[in-house]
Amino acid sequence: NAKEANVLRDLAQQYMEFAVRPQQRELEKLWIAHNTGSGVRPMVLVDQIPWHEMNADGSLTTVITAPYWKEVETSLRQTLYKMRFIPSDLVLPPYILLPRILKDPFFRTFGLKVQEHTAQTDIHNSVISHSYIKQFEAMEDLEKLNPSDLCADTAQEQEIWEEAQRIFEGIAPIRWQGVMMHSGLWDTISEWQGVEECCYMLLDEPEPLHALLGRMTDIMLKWIDQGNAQGLFDTASGICHCSHTLVKPFSETPDPLPGTSANSWTFGMAQLFIAVSPDVTKEFELPYASRIFERFGNVYYGCCEKLDDRLDLVASLPHVRKVSCSPWSDPKHFAASLPEQLVMSFKANPALIGAGDMDAVRENLQGAINAARRENRRLEIILKDISTVQYHPERLTEFGKTALEMVQN
Repeated sequence: NAKEANVLRDLAQQYMEFAVRPQQRELEKLWIAHNTGSGVRPMVLVDQIPWHEMNADGSLTTVITAPYWKEVETSLRQTLYKMRFIPSDLVLPPYILLPRILKDPFFRTFGLKVQEHTAQTDIHNSVISHSYIKQFEAMEDLEKLNPSDLCADTAQEQEIWEEAQRIFEGIAPIRWQGVMMHSGLWDTISEWQGVEECCYMLLDEPEPLHALLGRMTDIMLKWIDQGNAQGLFDTASGICHCSHTLVKPFSETPDPLPGTSANSWTFGMAQLFIAVSPDVTKEFELPYASRIFERFGNVYYGCCEKLDDRLDLVASLPHVRKVSCSPWSDPKHFAASLPEQLVMSFKANPALIGAGDMDAVRENLQGAINAARRENRRLEIILKDISTVQYHPERLTEFGKTALEMVQN
């Protein structure tokens, strides 16, 4: 309706005012140098925010009822909040991103519902505890995988596109935001089995695990073929796994790049492998991840798992560009072991922000900055997985200010 369209227009207007600022062009240059050359300085981003704790001024309250447009509204409101209140090196594409519409938005579940018990302390927080129920006991359980196709809902997309043209005309260009493929198989398996059970299976039942990984990889490759045939992958957002991926200015791609996997990024990880040896990574991750990464232009590898003792293995994966240096890592050892062509993507410890200990935050950041400088590694500092700031939104403002001061000196 007209009222809701006006809300979107107003938000888009505010978004574009930020997106066209000269400061954004400067940040673009810094990111391009960081991603393609030797980098000018460490870069800073903040993502995966506990939004339910942030709405002190009411600016995050949504008013739109139509589900698709509510999602666009939420994204715009959150981006505007970041630009106003969380200092960082965030760069905004100079257009409104419209998420592609899939016939099955949950295709990545492989058609298997997670069985679990959950527990939580804050009913508004999406970060909760899970106890997973084992679903794979024998080879025949592979039949439980019943994946749907990766397929755009072209009729619905046509309607949305026409509506978007009417809404944003004269205010902002629009562009489809394609699929960002999560290529980490082990995160999914651990939700089907439970982490402890996975560890026992690695020891006692390697054959069923290899069979499961092989089957999942075949399904992933089929999805990649389907996505490529429809140009479904993301080439517009300039972000992968909370990191900016720009290699040229947004203004130099006036037409969207074809949405193929070769033009896109993917991200992979095997987080529970923090508990196993590099040999297990070599046997149970590398062969499968390699087949998937082969198909993508660029890869961001790692998440919260400590990779310090297996960076040589990670570097051997196809098309890896950035590697996560987790809060559990030793930045000194990580920087010294990371091959120089890779970016050190340092994860600031979100627990320190949760506790509001800014001295500890400074120490945490300084350790990474010193380590990267000593080894001459390109460094990005990313604060993510922030499950709480104890309802003190100003802590993220303080983090951003502090981090930027430190990297600019």
